[in-house]
Amino acid sequence: MSWHWRSRATIAVTCLFVALAACSDDAAEPGGSEGEVSSSSATGDSTAAPLGSSESAGAPPGAEVLGTVQQGKPLEVTVLASNTADDPARWRFTVDRVVCGKPLDPAVMAHAAQSVGAPTATPAPETGKQFCVLSMQAVNVGKSMASWNADSTVSLNVGDIRYTQSQKDASYSSDYAQYWNDRGEVAPTFGLNPGSQGPVHGVFQIPAGDKPASVWVTSGTAIETIDGAEPGHLVLLK
Repeated sequence: MSWHWRSRATIAVTCLFVALAACSDDAAEPGGSEGEVSSSSATGDSTAAPLGSSESAGAPPGAEVLGTVQQGKPLEVTVLASNTADDPARWRFTVDRVVCGKPLDPAVMAHAAQSVGAPTATPAPETGKQFCVLSMQAVNVGKSMASWNADSTVSLNVGDIRYTQSQKDASYSSDYAQYWNDRGEVAPTFGLNPGSQGPVHGVFQIPAGDKPASVWVTSGTAIETIDGAEPGHLVLLK
């Protein structure tokens, strides 16, 4: 083989090795890129899982969580009931505050006592318990007059432990509703027309020293029915 042919063969082989090396480098780049995306996705999943878990604490087992909002933010609730399927009640609720560890409003208790001609009494919670008073604003955003109250429709939650109003607590809530109604702020327990709004109060008793973390507002006429837990919304307290 002449010197010219040997040189050309050497150059061709060298070019072939260079080309193969370049192809190898190009193939490695997508692999590295995919690895970064996979790592990012894994990080995102691990961050999201605990958040979803904590936000569902307070929802009844098996209940669908239709939405989660922070205290002070409005949520819209469509009350699902078989007899109002064609024209369900619709409300916009805003949880203003929850006050725990204090006596029930003295003005409310005095008004309730006066209405029945009895001396004013200061109710005491059960042994080892404290009162918590939930204050909300309700706006009727439906198409017809509707009534609503916190009895059997709301729970105050300490983690995943849910507290609802007892019969006695519900009577205290009625005292609040009557007190504000007589001052021109009609509570939805007495019925509100579309576009009207009024205050809602719920009275709960939870263990002394505990701090509630959330409020559950059902979209049914009761938190639990014969069909199981109804869907609802969670309000995360500050």
